[in-house]
Parts: sequence; C-alpha cells; structure tokens
Amino acid sequence: MKYLDEFRNPQHARQLLKAIRQRATRCWRIMDVCGGQTHNLLRNGIEQSLEGVIELIHGPGCPVCVTPAEVIDQAIELAGQPGICLMTFADMLRVPGTKTSLQAARAHGHQVRMSYSPLDAVKYAREHSDVDVVFLAVGFETTAPATALAVKQARQLRLNNFSLLTSHVRVLPAMRQIAFSPECCIDGFLAAGHVCTVTGYAEYAELAQQSGLPILITGFEPLDLLQGIRTAVDLLEQGQIDVINEYSRAVKEEGNPAANQLLTDVFEVVDQSWRGLGVLPASGLGLRKDWEEFDARHRYRLAMNASHSETKCRSGEVLQGRLKPGDCAEFGVRCHPGHPLGAPMVSSEGTCAAYYQYYSLRSDHRSSISE
Repeated sequence: MKYLDEFRNPQHARQLLKAIRQRATRCWRIMDVCGGQTHNLLRNGIEQSLEGVIELIHGPGCPVCVTPAEVIDQAIELAGQPGICLMTFADMLRVPGTKTSLQAARAHGHQVRMSYSPLDAVKYAREHSDVDVVFLAVGFETTAPATALAVKQARQLRLNNFSLLTSHVRVLPAMRQIAFSPECCIDGFLAAGHVCTVTGYAEYAELAQQSGLPILITGFEPLDLLQGIRTAVDLLEQGQIDVINEYSRAVKEEGNPAANQLLTDVFEVVDQSWRGLGVLPASGLGLRKDWEEFDARHRYRLAMNASHSETKCRSGEVLQGRLKPGDCAEFGVRCHPGHPLGAPMVSSEGTCAAYYQYYSLRSDHRSSISE
C-alpha cells in the first residue's frame, strides 16, 4: 500500500469530482476498455458519483468475456481426448461454449486443470511427460508476452508434449470497431493502462484524429481514473482531439521494447473472432509458422468452426457498451454469479459481474470517495 495510498486519497478524489462537475456543461459519454477499470469505477463509487454529469460506458475490456464460444468448444474437444490435459486460467473454466463449459466438462471426466500462468503449464508438461498438455491462452497484449515466453521455454526444453490453443486479442482494433460503428454514441475513450505498458500508445493518435474521439491513457486507482475523466472533459469542452498519457508512472509512448520483441518473435497479427463482436480484422495474435509445432489447432487438426451467436446472453451489446447490465431482463433474475448465462457475468472482470456486485443490486452501497 506504500505506493498506492496517494492514488486513493478521498480528499483529492472529492476535489476531482467537484472539478469534473463544474467543468462539464453537458453529459459526456466516456468508454473504458479495461475490465479492471470497470470494476474500480464501480467499486469506488465513481460511476454513481458522476450520474447525470458523465455517463461511463464499459467496452470489451474483459479478455475472458471476449473469448468466443467456438474456442471454448475446441478446448472441451481437446480435453475429452485420451492422454490430453487442458490447462487454463480459473476464470475460463465457467465461460460457456456453444453447449457447455470447461467446468462442466471436467465434472464429466475431461482432463481440465486450472493454471495461474502458461509457465506453470510448461512446468507441468516437463514433470508429466506421459501427458500432452495444451494451454488455452487468452488475453490482450498484457498477457501475450507470458505466452510467448512459455512457448520459447518449451522449445528450449525440447518438450514435445506441450502446445497452445491461442485466443489472444489486440485492443486497438476493437476500439476502432466501436469508434467507427454507425451506432457509436461515445465521446471519448479511457484506454487500458496495462495494455499500453506493453504496446505504448503511438498508434492511438491516428484513431483519435480519424474518429474525433480523445483518448486518455489511465491507470486503475480512483485518482488515476478521475484524473483521466477530468482531462477528457477538459478536451471535450474545448473541442480538442488528442491522446494524453495520464499513467506516465507506468506507460511510455513506445511501450516495453522487450515485451514487444517477444510478441514479434512468436506471434503474427491475424483476424480474430470476438464473442459478441464477430471477426475483427487484424485483431488477434496467432503463432507464427516457425512455431507451428506448438499450435494445438495444427497439431490436433482442429476444425475452425464459424462464430456462434449468443442465444441466451446479450453479451455482444454489453461488450460494445450498447446495453447496461441493469437494462437486461435476465440480469439478477435468471443471470447471476451463481447461474451466469454469459461470460460478462462469469469473469471477475466482466461488466455484469461488476454491476451485480457493486451497483444495481446494492442500493445501500456508499462510495468511499463520496463519504
């Protein structure tokens, strides 16, 4: 907490809230594209405190939520094959595929194990040479370097029983898709600070100028988020379009050269399917030809099925900020953490899970920054 307390100061937060209220002459609509930011905006009462002044819209910032159903289906197919152990992050176990989840498949005898890191999966493969280990790798550019490091380590160890089922996504193409959608109704973006620590933000300038939407790079603490919103309001009120880095203690314009080199060595940019958004051009990271031996789709000849639409969950609308969870008829009724109908309620970073925990079903909630 030594280096976090200063970014959680209630007095400073109240000052920023007051400045935002005084500066805004209309209700601006600002979208965050990070699940961690979504949760902290709600957990700290920032969204509630700005009602009527700023409308905060939550975009496709949860990597678990945007992993398409067909990838879950492929993982379940692999886990059901003799001699294969499917490993992935805990949040992925309950995410629904077309018909079922990895957790349900495990209950029926499929070999599915939770892992904290792809490097843990490499270790498990090294220690269990009689098992083929497949790691389901998901996430934005933040987690992709660890996946790249894992596959490099597997080659160095000459592991022929380790492979990857990848569903890594890139955040900028998703922002572009939203910004240029005919249904776009946002006025600016809060960009994901942790993604920018890896990628930098030089490429954001083109998106900002072409779309006319200012982009603020922010962190995750209350003052980080409030400062980003305040700067966004200043730009919008002045009619200025710019990219501003409000997370300079962690983010550099060029990003992290070592992490970017790992991504370049192992991955290539590919078209990628997103849950609820469909296939977005150049929005994914797939293994390069040089690493094909570790590609589970190639090794096990998995079919690339077409994207499946959600039948019970309106996650596509939620992920694009077109539907607030509380406006969904199933929210809190047939869909809740104990019985999620879709990924946004399953994941610890999902928008629906955030609203359920911090907002709509907790009317007695009081923000620490407004007390």
